[in-house]
Amino acid sequence: MYRRSLLAAWLAIASLGSLCGQAAKPVKTEKATPNASREDYVGDGVCQSCHQAKVESFHRTGHYLTSRMPSRESILGNFSPGENVLKTWNPELYFRMEEKDGEFYQTAVEGEAPAENLRRERIALVFGSGGKGQTYSYWRGDEMFQLPVSYWRRLGWVNSPGYEDGVANFGRPIPPRCLECHGTYFEAVAASENAYKKTGFVVGIECERCHGPGRAHSERYASKRGAGAETGILNPAHFSRERQLDLCALCHGGVGKPLQPSFSYVAGEALDKYIAFPRLDPNAPLDVHGSQIETLKRSRCFAPSTMTCETCHDVHLEQHDLAGFSQKCLGCHKVEACGMFASRGKRIAANCIDCHMPMQETNLIVFDENGKKEKPEVRNHWIKVYPEATRSVH
Repeated sequence: MYRRSLLAAWLAIASLGSLCGQAAKPVKTEKATPNASREDYVGDGVCQSCHQAKVESFHRTGHYLTSRMPSRESILGNFSPGENVLKTWNPELYFRMEEKDGEFYQTAVEGEAPAENLRRERIALVFGSGGKGQTYSYWRGDEMFQLPVSYWRRLGWVNSPGYEDGVANFGRPIPPRCLECHGTYFEAVAASENAYKKTGFVVGIECERCHGPGRAHSERYASKRGAGAETGILNPAHFSRERQLDLCALCHGGVGKPLQPSFSYVAGEALDKYIAFPRLDPNAPLDVHGSQIETLKRSRCFAPSTMTCETCHDVHLEQHDLAGFSQKCLGCHKVEACGMFASRGKRIAANCIDCHMPMQETNLIVFDENGKKEKPEVRNHWIKVYPEATRSVH
């Protein structure tokens, strides 16, 4: 499970939400198009021809930027001399990041010149929007592997999660379940667990991952027939509560056990036909990373409400304003009812989130850094009172 969740550490966490009673009730049920052909998908360029502003806004979000082709813009680590080296505890090993002719490389350097041993691999894909960090992959034939050096915004170049410090290892495979949450489409090849066609893949999360295949929709409007009774596209806001949660749980419900090939799930379908998630004891501890749906469901806000992730999150927008999220809380909760109101007054209304949904370390993603174990922080979606968080925030 740890291996299969390696890339998710660098995913910009942006698609979960909550708040009691705020979600609009579904106005109709829309049916998915299971087993749609890839020819039914048209790509964001076609969507943008009619929905330019919304697509451009979406292309700035962590979802869309969760995987990209390598470039000076997409790779956040520094390639400048003196800033492009990751030293290890092993004095005979370091990693060097290099750019040459518009391509980017990671090189393991062992020993000393002129007898040094070099292993160089070209960065093929960038995973992670960079909100917390990024990791990178390379191709060996048609197999995809994680590179040994990642980037963490707080520290710069670091050992990739799961790689041992001081060892020149390039062997961690990237399985389909990882790509399913960090890309729109990859076609697996039966040769091994991490083999894919090197053409025809679609990086980032595009519109059709949530709205279903768009060819029928685009052709309907291109022919000027208009919407009529059927639009030819899916609107998740019209799904039942369960199907809305399933759509987010595909990537924010944990790894699970695949029951169908990756990338076969279509928005609006019941997710349990595609992925089996373990049944957890209600008292079992949950990690803040990869279990946002389960932690949300444990919140007192969740059970008596109609809330879904969309109650707080608009996935078409960048959303980092804690005061804005706090206004969602105040749609149901009175600021005067907060235990901190007597001492702090109404200024607490600007930040319900850090007290009731604090950032906490994940134990699922750990990397070695100069002999220490480093862990990214992820926002906990179990909405409740955290006394320690309350003290630190106020």
